[in-house]
Amino acid sequence: MAQRDVPEASAVAAAPRKRSHESPAASSAGNDNSSSNGSSYSSTSDRDTSTARQRRKDRRRRQNNSSSHSHHHQHKRPNVNGRGSSAAAPSDLNGSSRAASGNANGAAFQQRRDSLGKAARDPRDQAPVRRRAVVAGQGQRVRPPSPVIDDDGLSRPGRGTRQRRLEDEPEAEQRLERMRGAVRTLLECVGEDPDREGLLDTPSRYAKALLFLTGGYQVNVEDLVNNALFHEGHNEMVIVKDIEIHSLCEHHLVPFTGKMHIGYIPSDTVIGLSKLPRIAEMYARRLQIQERLTKEVAHAIMEILKPQGVAVVMESSHLCMVMRGVQQRSSSTITSCVLGCFERKSKTRNEFLSLVGINRS
Repeated sequence: MAQRDVPEASAVAAAPRKRSHESPAASSAGNDNSSSNGSSYSSTSDRDTSTARQRRKDRRRRQNNSSSHSHHHQHKRPNVNGRGSSAAAPSDLNGSSRAASGNANGAAFQQRRDSLGKAARDPRDQAPVRRRAVVAGQGQRVRPPSPVIDDDGLSRPGRGTRQRRLEDEPEAEQRLERMRGAVRTLLECVGEDPDREGLLDTPSRYAKALLFLTGGYQVNVEDLVNNALFHEGHNEMVIVKDIEIHSLCEHHLVPFTGKMHIGYIPSDTVIGLSKLPRIAEMYARRLQIQERLTKEVAHAIMEILKPQGVAVVMESSHLCMVMRGVQQRSSSTITSCVLGCFERKSKTRNEFLSLVGINRS
């Protein structure tokens, strides 16, 4: 019994060696016979291979993301010139430039929006702030002072303005006599004889003329306007142009003459048209410079009328430049002052300049 089992065992042991020498057809047949047993193994192997491949892809993706992130946060290194420079990957340059452009556009948009929001709250369009408390007497009205109109209605009063305005007739005659003596001294100092026929009354004439030419110091704005304000609901531009101006240069006491153009956009309230030239004359009848004269007229109208905006342009010729100094006989000087909507809106300002003939294009 044992002897018969030995050949069977050796035959079983030799079986694999015989399969290695079988033909391809036999081997294929053997594989077909065993496919049912190995199908589950092949499917599991394919899934493992696919999972490993996906893991490798995920690992590479994480590495790429980590590398890109490190480029964005790379520290600056000093270059050969000693200044800091940041190294960025070439692939990040386009993205960085797009981000910078987006930030710049966003900042510009925010700035424009802020400027539009601030325009409506321009403090220069508000009523002047009261500089000090004014206590009104019985039957008197309190009005806020301003840089050009004081609390008693006088415009830019000087040290002796109120004294001259309140003096009686004897005091006025004493003032005039002092002025005559000063003019007589000037004539003597230039080598003239103030007692000759042509100059005999010159000191008195000149003193009276100078008081007339500086009479604007004594004008009360409220008396000048005389309540000529009318609520007409008008909110379009109003212009009075070619107002003749004659004033004295405060540097040399010689005249400068020219024309002034005044425009404003009402806030439903208009002023009598004749009051605009009167306001201009009030500030011209004093010792002036053209720049200040233009500004004072604009600010006075802004306070009296409370409009949306005021624009004043003046063009004049100065005898101190014509008769002496550089002696430029054909030169002229143009000054302007724009407030409120004329200052904020270039379209409104250009419309005014075009209507008064300054924009000659």
